[in-house]
Formats: sequence, C-alpha cells, structure tokens
Amino acid sequence: MGYRLSKITTRTGDGGTTGLGDGRRVAKDDARIHALGDVDELNSQIGVLLAGEGVPDEVRGWLLTIQHDLFDCGGELAVPGHVAIKPVHIARLEAITAQMNADLAPLKEFILPGGSLAAAQTHVARAVARRAERTLVSLATFETLSPNLQPYLNRLSDTLFVMARYLNRHAGGSDVLWQPGRDAAPGETAP
Repeated sequence: MGYRLSKITTRTGDGGTTGLGDGRRVAKDDARIHALGDVDELNSQIGVLLAGEGVPDEVRGWLLTIQHDLFDCGGELAVPGHVAIKPVHIARLEAITAQMNADLAPLKEFILPGGSLAAAQTHVARAVARRAERTLVSLATFETLSPNLQPYLNRLSDTLFVMARYLNRHAGGSDVLWQPGRDAAPGETAP
C-alpha cells in the first residue's frame, strides 16, 4: 500500500473543502462528508470501548472486526462508486447478534442506556450508529450509495444494543429498566 499518509498537514483544506477519493473537492459540510464523519465518530467510540475494561476477548474480537468494516464503510463514502461492504458483512453482524442474544433473557421492558461502563459506552456507540444511519438515509435521497451501507449500519446498531445487554450480564449486572412515570408524585401516574 505504500506510504499514503506521509504528509498529514497539506493545507489543502484551509479553504473549507476536502478531497474525495475520486479526485473531486467538496465542501467540508457536504452531506457525504457528514456521513464520513459520523462513521468515523462511531469507529472512534468503539475504540474508546476497546481501550477500557470489562470487554471479554470474544467481544473485543468482534469489535475489532467491526472497526475494520467501518473503515471500509468510510472508503465507500470517500470514493463514490466503490463497494466494500457486502451481504457477508451484514450476515456476520446478524450471526454475532444471534450468538449474544441466545444467552440473554427475553426483553419485556424498554431499557435505559447504562449499567456497566462498557455497556454504557456501547450504548453511546449504538446511538452514534443510528445517527450515521440517518445521515446515510439523507445522503441517499440525492446520491447513489452502495445498497449494503444502510443495512450494515442498521444491523450494527442492533448488534451494539444486544452487546450492551451482553456486557452488562458479563459484568454480573443486569439491564437498567425504564420506569415510566417515575417522576410522578405518589398516587399520580404520568400522562
């Protein structure tokens, strides 16, 4: 691959534009750049999760694979027309989710993002994945994207939701259940 990033400070973006992989320059607030930024932020949130404690080796392996996939997602966004995410990537997420979910009790209530630190960080990553997916939906209204990008991010947010529950269980805790009307005065119910 060579030394593609031998010079980091180029000054080419000082005027508010950035280069795409196909050679075009676009505004730094272009919808495609927003999507790239959201995917990058998601990958960074997963990096924070991996830097901490409370993540079993098997989950670390899955997360590292996901980070590589997210770099591929970024590659697709940076090079219009390039396809890196394939149905196999989506199927792998579905398999990981099913494997973790098999060990969890069925969910009967909504849960709050929390529990162990690792689970809470996973919920943050899940929320960023949802934002990245929304950004892709907006971008796809006027640009052609690979048909696998949106489904990948949709499955990933599902995977991260189940992973947060899995990490809480691994930490010896449980889900934090939502209690509707908790702020209501005694004897009152929330509207």
